[in-house]
Amino acid sequence: MEEELGLELGVSPSPSRIGSAHSCSSLLRLEQEAKRKKRAQQQRKAADIMPVGRSSDDVLDLTKYTKNQPWWRKLFAPNSGSSAEKYNVATQLAIGGATGWCTGFIFQKVGKLAATAVGGGFFLLQLANHTGYIKVDWQMVERDVSKAKEQLKFRGSTTNQLTPEVKSKMDEVISFLKKNVLLTGGFVGGFLLGMAS
Repeated sequence: MEEELGLELGVSPSPSRIGSAHSCSSLLRLEQEAKRKKRAQQQRKAADIMPVGRSSDDVLDLTKYTKNQPWWRKLFAPNSGSSAEKYNVATQLAIGGATGWCTGFIFQKVGKLAATAVGGGFFLLQLANHTGYIKVDWQMVERDVSKAKEQLKFRGSTTNQLTPEVKSKMDEVISFLKKNVLLTGGFVGGFLLGMAS
């Protein structure tokens, strides 16, 4: 039986052990040795896929390398390029639609919650003002609102130019949208469906 265990684990029994009875410790040693051999084989396979000491002339098998990469790293790689080069039309629309629907659904729920909180707060404020618990100085509120309007008009007329940081981010977003038209279209459609559901 122990010979069979040793053969199953990939360990060949020595001739001196074949006829003798083994203790538990020798069985444990055989199992540990088999595990070490298995780990060494796995490390050799990993080294075959992505060798550590590659020279510039070595050829890297991309099919083996990409099979070991998780899907999110393939999708959101830093230099991933456009999704049109990597995925077919149906996959791009499905990914865009699913993420858009989830975003729209969450946006709808959060929007309803925020509208309820703001409306309820305003209702409670008016109720407390009407019953005499609090007094609101409406003239002061009107003065502050008019000051804020003037400041917004002044800032809007003098600073029509965007800062360089905002411009660079806008350029990145626009180039991403141009490269991934199908993904963006699927996202917008899914977002609208999520908002409607």
